[in-house]
Amino acid sequence: MSKRSKTATPDLPAPLRRRRVSRSRPRAGAPVWLFDLDNTLHHASHAIFPEINRAMTQYIIDALQVERAEADRLRTGYTERYGAALLGLTRHHPIDPHDFLRAVHTFSDLPAMLRAERGLARIVATLPGRKFVLTNAPENYARAVLRELRIERLFERVIAIEHMRDRRTWRAKPDHTMLRRTLRAANARMADAILVEDTRGHLKRYKRLGIGTVWITGHLPGHLPTTGRPHYVDQRIRSLKSLRLGTRSGRQKCSRLTRRTKP
Repeated sequence: MSKRSKTATPDLPAPLRRRRVSRSRPRAGAPVWLFDLDNTLHHASHAIFPEINRAMTQYIIDALQVERAEADRLRTGYTERYGAALLGLTRHHPIDPHDFLRAVHTFSDLPAMLRAERGLARIVATLPGRKFVLTNAPENYARAVLRELRIERLFERVIAIEHMRDRRTWRAKPDHTMLRRTLRAANARMADAILVEDTRGHLKRYKRLGIGTVWITGHLPGHLPTTGRPHYVDQRIRSLKSLRLGTRSGRQKCSRLTRRTKP
């Protein structure tokens, strides 16, 4: 993993630095990449997730006047049940969602906390098709991370948790209604979508809708079996380099996902 800083130079050759994201209506069958952010595009478990978890627990302690053990139980339980702790807190407690998101995604030195793959910008830029970020994090945080990684402009849109709302209802991955609405707004077909994600529960639920699924494990904490994948995962990778066109293995792996999207 490489440490990114504001002084780092963009990891793109000149032709790619001049490239602009196309927002024209896509031809049918072009892959539509939906990238998760944390532990997918960068190594959030290194420093950012521990800080977010600490801040969430403290916020719950202060807002609900509960003990730390209860706050941890609510945080983890709501995340598992709803996909994001925010959804459980807003449904069951008098929590200001915007204040919560701001408080738990504020960092004293975000650049120092970031770790990402070497060549990340080149990897993303050379993938065929359209690219979106789909994250349960707030937009300000997501864009700050993407800017530090020098990849923000490679994505057509950042779809953050604020954009997943349905009228007054907060939604998050892995909500089916939210994904259908998101793809419809992007003029994208469900059959062309490929979700690259570290959370297996999200992949499992969305596989039922017929999208392609890529489980990335390289940033996950703990020890995982080195081989094997659940039935709802089309491709298991440790590094985003495995999606990259330009090498024989990367081209084969990518084509297996994109080939099934052809009409």
